[in-house]
Amino acid sequence: MWQEMYLILFRAATRALAQMQTQNFGLAAEELKQAQCCAEELFLAEKE
Repeated sequence: MWQEMYLILFRAATRALAQMQTQNFGLAAEELKQAQCCAEELFLAEKE
């Protein structure tokens, strides 16, 4: 579980950094928010 969550967040951070380099800050923020939700859902699903 932790490895999958790490990969979700790491890949999102990589994509967000690429968006920031082209000054697409809104897309970068959306990428991070989406990854945060995905990782949180994965975490909560494991708790059940």
